Amino acid sequence: MLEVFDSLKSLNFRMLMDVYAQSNRENAEDFFPQLLGTQGIALVEQQFYTYLQEVFFKTRNSRYCVWAEAGKYVSALRLEPYRDGLLLEALETAPEQRRKGYGSSLMLTALAQIQGEPVYSHVGKRNAASLTLHMGCGFEKIQDFAVYIDGSVSQNAVTLKRMG
Repeated sequence: MLEVFDSLKSLNFRMLMDVYAQSNRENAEDFFPQLLGTQGIALVEQQFYTYLQEVFFKTRNSRYCVWAEAGKYVSALRLEPYRDGLLLEALETAPEQRRKGYGSSLMLTALAQIQGEPVYSHVGKRNAASLTLHMGCGFEKIQDFAVYIDGSVSQNAVTLKRMG
């Protein structure tokens, strides 16, 4: 079932971190290799919490969408203003819940609520599963690189677009 959050106080941050556990471990290894595993993960989670609190939820029309099953978050994504529409980012499904259709259910249900606005997404060129999921949900590749909200550019990702 889709749940949409427009504030941090209504979002269960611990359950959200369970969805992002694999990415948080990888980010801790990449950004804080000098720290022991749990220390690095805790720092990644704290930085993410601060970002949500200080930036994301203070941005007008930003919202977090999660798919919940049996009272547990299993998949999540963010939507925030971008160009002439919205940017879909941070799409992830908990590893033990993958290949059950939760990611596509989340994406399609969240996108069904958006009328007339284009939705963009940046996906790593090597992320075949995410590219397939996006294309199956109606996205088309429009650029062979990504321009992020902060203006940085990545040649390792593509920009996709879907009309809402």
